[in-house]
Amino acid sequence: MTRPGFLDGPAPRWFTIPAHRPFVNDLARGLVDALAPVGPEALSQASVLVPTRRGARALAAAFVAAADSGAILPPQMRPLGDLDEGEPPFEPGDIALDLPAAIDPLARRFELTRLVTAEAWRLDRELTAAGALELADALGGLIDSAQIEEIELAGRLESLVAADLAEHWQVSRRFLDAAIAAWPRRLAELGVVDVSERRVALLRRLAERWAEAPPEGVLVAAGSTGTAPATRALLAAIAAAPQGCVVLPGLDQGLDEAAWAEVGEQHPQGALKRLLQAAGVERRRVAEWPASFDLDAARGARQRIVNEALRPADRTSDWLQVIEALKARTEGVAAGLGGLSLIAARTEEEAATAAALLLREALETPDKTAALVCPDQALARRVSAKLSRWGVVPDSSAGESLAGCRTGVLASLLARLAVDPLDPVALLGVLKHPDARLGLRPDRLARAAEQLERRGLRGARPRDWAQLAARLAAKGGAEAALDLARRLQAIVEALAASGPADAPAAAARRLAAAMEAVAADAAGDTGELWAGPGGEAMARLLAALIADQGLPPATPRGFAELFAGLMEGESVRSGGATHPRLRILGAIEARLVRADRLIVAGLEEGVWPRPAPLDPFLSRPMRRELGLPSPERRIGLSAHDFAQAACAPEVILVHTERREGAPSVKSRWLWRLETLARGAGVEIPGRPDLLALARALDAGGRPEPAGRPSPRPRLEDRPKGLFVTRVEALTRDPYQVWARDILGLRALDRPDQALDARARGTAIHRAFEAFSTRWPAALPPDAAAQFEALYLSALREEGLADEALAREAALAREAARWVAEMEARRRADGRAIHVEREGCTTLTVAGQPFVLSAKADRIEIGPDGLGHILDYKTGHAPSRKMVEFGFSPQLTLTAAILARGGFQGLPAAEPGELTYLEVTGRRPAGREEVRAAPGADGKKVLESRAAVEEALAGLERLVTHYACEGHGYTSRTAPQFVRTYISDYDHLARVFEWSTSGEGGEE
Repeated sequence: MTRPGFLDGPAPRWFTIPAHRPFVNDLARGLVDALAPVGPEALSQASVLVPTRRGARALAAAFVAAADSGAILPPQMRPLGDLDEGEPPFEPGDIALDLPAAIDPLARRFELTRLVTAEAWRLDRELTAAGALELADALGGLIDSAQIEEIELAGRLESLVAADLAEHWQVSRRFLDAAIAAWPRRLAELGVVDVSERRVALLRRLAERWAEAPPEGVLVAAGSTGTAPATRALLAAIAAAPQGCVVLPGLDQGLDEAAWAEVGEQHPQGALKRLLQAAGVERRRVAEWPASFDLDAARGARQRIVNEALRPADRTSDWLQVIEALKARTEGVAAGLGGLSLIAARTEEEAATAAALLLREALETPDKTAALVCPDQALARRVSAKLSRWGVVPDSSAGESLAGCRTGVLASLLARLAVDPLDPVALLGVLKHPDARLGLRPDRLARAAEQLERRGLRGARPRDWAQLAARLAAKGGAEAALDLARRLQAIVEALAASGPADAPAAAARRLAAAMEAVAADAAGDTGELWAGPGGEAMARLLAALIADQGLPPATPRGFAELFAGLMEGESVRSGGATHPRLRILGAIEARLVRADRLIVAGLEEGVWPRPAPLDPFLSRPMRRELGLPSPERRIGLSAHDFAQAACAPEVILVHTERREGAPSVKSRWLWRLETLARGAGVEIPGRPDLLALARALDAGGRPEPAGRPSPRPRLEDRPKGLFVTRVEALTRDPYQVWARDILGLRALDRPDQALDARARGTAIHRAFEAFSTRWPAALPPDAAAQFEALYLSALREEGLADEALAREAALAREAARWVAEMEARRRADGRAIHVEREGCTTLTVAGQPFVLSAKADRIEIGPDGLGHILDYKTGHAPSRKMVEFGFSPQLTLTAAILARGGFQGLPAAEPGELTYLEVTGRRPAGREEVRAAPGADGKKVLESRAAVEEALAGLERLVTHYACEGHGYTSRTAPQFVRTYISDYDHLARVFEWSTSGEGGEE
């Protein structure tokens, strides 16, 4: 039988496909061209091994394309198994019959966690369940690394740790000795082996079998860099087979020998150099794959530029000579950079938008394919979300974390509620979850949830379920919300552990029951809770947790952290209908899969490349002594993947200038590429057009700063009366009166809103009211203690937490002492005290009645018939000037209502002292700020009667002004208060926008 052309040479046969060539396309074309003349069945009898399952699928599609629309029987395509990436190798024939089964990855995490917990005493510290899981993952990584490198750790650690090393290394060694000795025994008890150990054994057996009896058909291994010794041995056996060969991805055959000798762990060619050295093959013996010969010199020039930019650091001293040599070539540096461009986005959001636009733009060209290569899964998810605006779903290999899918979000919320049962944000998250039904019809659930949110869960968090029920019942008509609250209470209370710590299995069982209770309808049907990839993955995780009885007990918070860690370690791939021409690839997949347009994103230090992982058990010298790979080896593999991607015909590099709000550092590879290009007097082209489009996409046209709003409602819609506090708002910020008093807009409290000065003010008002009601005349002997108790009780009713009450207690004690002294002094003349009284009076302004109303904190009628007005403040009181110029007319207008007999049950009284009582509990604990008094000279204290008359005149001018339809309710007419007094309506008035853009006018 005729032999294919690429097998003509003597074994071993090693080939490479240059980085600038489409790997799977060239591989498929070369095999089809070589095997078609041999016979019709030659191709189908061949075997091709590629690193991953996705690579095998891509190769299958490439064979179809290589058939030129004809029928084809492709070869057998099998995943060789990339051990570092967790890809399993295939198992031909009976090779694995006597090997134990591999332990389930989730069960392994549990078993290692149990082992870490049992041996934790050797670490001289206590571990939480989540801490044990984290250490177990690190231990599993160390064991995997040793198994992949085929290194025996047992018995070798003691010699590594010298007596003069720090004590923590001795502690680490003792723990590792015990763990490494115990782990094989536990696996033997279970009748399983580690996944990595089994994969290494499979590859070794396969290498031995094929070395002794090679397959009869053509045997090709393609795309692997041979990072593991077992993989290198198998590749060597395939290369030496009579009809075997190995095809390497992107071996740099142009790098000079001096630079090649300096290639180390972090270099893109580091893995390929180790592979060739282990196989005993010189680099010059590696031939170019027959289908990859390219007569277009410009296409190979990119590869030369990228390889030179990434040459070993010790060999960059001759960069100037290298640049001159590149410029002297026919194609030149500029031609080599043709098809390469760079986008420097400001933020991750802008980078995602730009990448999505590039992918979407490719679809405008018929049959054009595009792919995003990015190791940052968060950025990849952003790009997928951006593409959804055009109804495009890319084929993404990354999937998402179980914690981010719908079922994972519900489980996380319920785990949080087990820790904090009355967390309003988590409760609302459960109520609004798409799977939530709680035994109710959707329409009834929506109405009840809205009632519960507005009446019970916004504002300060309730102290307990009884207080939540009281809130709902206080306003009436909330039966549906009360019923929903009771259902939630039953579910959340069922989540509670029986003690301070509980077995994770029991907590998982309660969590699963709670999830079903939330998702169940009236008939008990849980709908699609456990359906789909996310639901199935969650069911597997919970089932494994429930079945495991060896994890250490955990508090509710510890279980929530443990569960979050487990979910982060589980990936969910949704599948479904995706666009056939758009892909989102991981770095290793991009070695083989090529698209017409390649977008390489995440080019920041810490993202691509990722920092070298930290080993909590072994130092770098210890790892080197044991023969374990250095942490930097992964950086070299990442560099190779970057070089492969950067050599594609059309490549757009995407760099983000700021990540998570902080400045980022360019990836070392991008920095080197730019430096080399600048040395040749060339800049990597940018895409300013696309960046401008990305920034304009959601801008809605050219942004114009908003002017200061001044709405002009009809006269009949304008208020015919105001409270004195609203007159204050009309003076400072008329827009606020328009929004609240005319439109009826009210700001909603936030869920779990922290208590602020407003809540303290409410509490001090309630304390004064209760104190004056109980003791209207004579004070009790323990007046300070009584007031302190009333104030703390009011704070508790406002929702202040116990830990915050402990802090407020000291302030309350000091404030109560001052209040008791103040009350005794003011009551000494026998004056009558009236608190929280409402009154009003009708004025005639511009020929129309206008009702002025007030709710006075405190009115004191003295023996001389004067009416003293007091207002409580827990912050700073308004100054004398603010009262004098009408910006704070509350006291003066309240005194005017009293003088006109507007308070029912109280006689008309001439204005006495107008006083603010500042009550803070600090130093000083309280202060009486008199702003007006009868007979005052008007310098430090205003004269009461004159101040009241001026306030009424000012009110008349103000109401007259707004009785004209041409006068609008302008925002912030007193700009000096913009920073001092924050309004609930400033965002509607866009105060920041017009006040900083010079559009505020002259006022």
